[in-house]
Amino acid sequence: MIEFICYPKCSTCKKAKDFLDENNIEYKLRDIKAENPSYEELSLWYKKSGLPLKRFFNTSGQLYRSMELKDKLPDMSEEDQLRLLASDGMLVKRPIAVSEDVILTGFRPEQWSSLKN
Repeated sequence: MIEFICYPKCSTCKKAKDFLDENNIEYKLRDIKAENPSYEELSLWYKKSGLPLKRFFNTSGQLYRSMELKDKLPDMSEEDQLRLLASDGMLVKRPIAVSEDVILTGFRPEQWSSLKN
């Protein structure tokens, strides 16, 4: 079973949820606004994913833009970036799929197909 971390009002998250349902992929839904990922979770997912840390930021979000993070992130340490992500779920790229061996950020059906058993 995967942990499906999303923002229920997000259209991309709705598409990802539909994909999971249509492909009979078992998941546990977690609302990112109600239960923001912790620093420890984000740190683990980042290391496990092999993705650049920037891929965990919701770069198209209002909060990201209002905080002018595009200009600030390059000068921040990884630890500071992870702490910032853990401070507000709206900064985190969504949806996120977390399984034993796969961490996916954002929804791209061709990548999410790897979640099928």
